[in-house]
Amino acid sequence: MGQNSRHPSEQSDWWRDAAIYQVYPRSFADGNGDGTGDLAGVRSRLPYLAELGVDAIWFNPWYPSPMADGGYDVADYRDVDPLFGTLDEAEKLIDEALGLGIRTIVDIVPNHVSSEHPWFKEALAAAPGSPERELFHFRPGRGPAGELPPNDWVSEFGGCPWTRTTNPDGTPGDWYLHLFAVQQPDLNWAHPQVRHEHESILRFWFDRGAAGVRIDSAALLAKDPALPDFVKDVDPHPYADLEELHEIYRSWRAIADSYAGTRILIGEVWLPDAERFARYLRPDELHTAFNFDFLARPWDAEGLRASIDSTLALHAPVGAPATWVLCNHDVTRTVTRYGRRDTRFDFATKAFGTPTDLGLGLRRARAAALLSLALPGAVYLYQGEELGLPEVEDLPVERLQDPMHLRSGGTDPGRDGCRVPLPWAGTEAPYGFSPAGVEPWLPQPADWAALTVEAQGADPASMLSLYRTALAVRRAEAGLRGDKFEWLAGDAGVLAFRRGTGFSCVVNLSPDPAPLPAGSTVLLASGPLVDGRLPADTAVWLRGA
Repeated sequence: MGQNSRHPSEQSDWWRDAAIYQVYPRSFADGNGDGTGDLAGVRSRLPYLAELGVDAIWFNPWYPSPMADGGYDVADYRDVDPLFGTLDEAEKLIDEALGLGIRTIVDIVPNHVSSEHPWFKEALAAAPGSPERELFHFRPGRGPAGELPPNDWVSEFGGCPWTRTTNPDGTPGDWYLHLFAVQQPDLNWAHPQVRHEHESILRFWFDRGAAGVRIDSAALLAKDPALPDFVKDVDPHPYADLEELHEIYRSWRAIADSYAGTRILIGEVWLPDAERFARYLRPDELHTAFNFDFLARPWDAEGLRASIDSTLALHAPVGAPATWVLCNHDVTRTVTRYGRRDTRFDFATKAFGTPTDLGLGLRRARAAALLSLALPGAVYLYQGEELGLPEVEDLPVERLQDPMHLRSGGTDPGRDGCRVPLPWAGTEAPYGFSPAGVEPWLPQPADWAALTVEAQGADPASMLSLYRTALAVRRAEAGLRGDKFEWLAGDAGVLAFRRGTGFSCVVNLSPDPAPLPAGSTVLLASGPLVDGRLPADTAVWLRGA
């Protein structure tokens, strides 16, 4: 049973305070020696995840895909890409992880499919106005010869979200919508066949033991059928947060609830309106959604406190637990972000050559780990976060694969820097990720020897040791379960709160050392105390405060 002493079958509410570990399969562990991470590699490292102390693993897409967008261009939702293994291996992985007390969450991508998906290939081969094309958003162009896109929308990856097709006779044809890459045509969720297909996909993975699904781009599925032009902050949004979404997720929740045990729905919901965000978490819709407001906040006590307050306040009326996320496969790694002058996260501000103090970033990331792990609700850890890996910002341009970089014309560094394969052991690349002499799909830095699992496992002061200890305390500490939360008085720039009875967390974001509550004893600190005071950019867990 590893470190997870409570068997999954005994916990129907496990998701409310779970620690969930995100695996980007391509970069976790290479089991067959081809330079790419795979399911065999994950299976071989399950004991590591059990020792770390996580409750579940969320996998980024492992489906057959041309990999135009890291697997989020899905060609078949009911199989595993040969790059990663087989469906049989996925089923074994789900079972083996469960034997260690770890559930599996799969990624569902409902907004779009791959341009290689059978549905889209059939649509391209069919005539304009055909039933096959009704599964997508095909439209004639504007202009005298239809040479202009059907509307003025902008792709989530930058540029135009419309691509024109070619008719069988070679003449220009209709356009199709893709909010993301050209190879990711958007599905028409007003069509009942699209809805029925995804309900079947849910059952397929629940039948194979998946404990839940993470829903990619969950607020973008429904579109205004008129596909109107859109002026931001003036017109109603034509494809984000439309009312039709709630009916879709109620049908998904009914499917999840029809299974024995708890199968959860987790939404990737990027919405600036916190009240509308909370509507997705009503009791008959999604179980949880990612809290991107917390992730995007700068390292600032006032801003983080405001984010915590608003998050807890908005989740309480719908009875849903909050979630806390510091980074993922799409955003700049925490150690790097917190080492910059501008410590917030915004896709629009990403740029090559941003000055970074990694020592400062690491101190803050260690403190942020204890902060997020002490808050009420579930927490998500992105692979390598527990190792304190920095963003890799000097990848050779010719090795970059992220469409965000390509579609920006090379100005946006993209997301490959947070997707570099993990270092497991040894003093030089590939650091045990692949066999010696095999180059991983993205190159690893030459200075990562001190960051390997092997090196950090032997160092009680390492980031890995901090996470292992913190997750063990979090699991054992009764005060860290449930929703009890109370702010404590503290100096300016200091966050201090109590959970339950006798457990408290203090985080010093000010430049000066801060006193600790009288009569308290230290359970765990992110860095050494100085004369009994909490230094800047340090967090501590206390008993008795």
